[in-house]
Amino acid sequence: MANPKWLKLAEVLEEIDMSRAAYYRMRARGEAPPMKRLANGQLRVSRAALDAWWDSQEAA
Repeated sequence: MANPKWLKLAEVLEEIDMSRAAYYRMRARGEAPPMKRLANGQLRVSRAALDAWWDSQEAA
């Protein structure tokens, strides 16, 4: 699957080239793509949310 609907945090971090700690700091400031916690406790970011976040970063 080349473009999955939901991405694991590790996949997001690799794509945006950021450490987990930096991502969580950005998330605490409300500047990161929104995450969804699954019933099993894992976190996911939707492809649409990540793409929208990228677009907002380019505009900034």
